Amino acid sequence: MIESQILFVMGVSGSGKSTIGQLLADKLNIPFFDGDSFHPEANVKKMSEGKPLNDDDRQGWLERLNEIALNNLSTGAVIVCSALKEKYRTILGHNLEGQYKIIYLNGSFELINKRLNERKNHFMPKGLLQSQFNTLEVPTEALTISIDQTPSEIVTEITKKL
Repeated sequence: MIESQILFVMGVSGSGKSTIGQLLADKLNIPFFDGDSFHPEANVKKMSEGKPLNDDDRQGWLERLNEIALNNLSTGAVIVCSALKEKYRTILGHNLEGQYKIIYLNGSFELINKRLNERKNHFMPKGLLQSQFNTLEVPTEALTISIDQTPSEIVTEITKKL
C-alpha cells in the first residue's frame, strides 16, 4: 500500500462496509470514518421514512467525505460509504488523484438481504435495498472483494491485494 493512501470502502447497505472498514483501519493503523455518521439530519430522516436519497441529497454529504479524505492525506484513512454511482466516486476522489483506492464489497441481493434481516437499529430500512441495487454502478476501477467469507478473511484478502 502507498503511504498515506485514502481507502474508500463501498457497497450497498448490509455489505459489511463499517465492520470491514474498521477492521482494515485497525490492521493498517490509520483513522477510520463511517460515512453514515456524516449524513445531514435531513438525509437520515428521509431514509428512516423509507425514502431513497437522490443525487442532490448526497452532494453535500459526498463533498464532506472528500474534505475528510483531503484532511487525512498525511496519515491515510479508511472511509466507508455506499458511493453507488460513478459520479459519487468522482466527488469522493476530487483532488486526490493517485492517492486513493476504491474497495468494492460485492455480494448478492439474497446474502445482503439476509444480513439486513439480522441487523438491528440502523436508520436505513431493508426495504430500500432493492433501490440500492437498482442505483449501483459497479466500479470498473476498484479492488472488488466478495463478501461471501468472514470479515477477517476479507480484510486479509484486501491487505494482500493492496
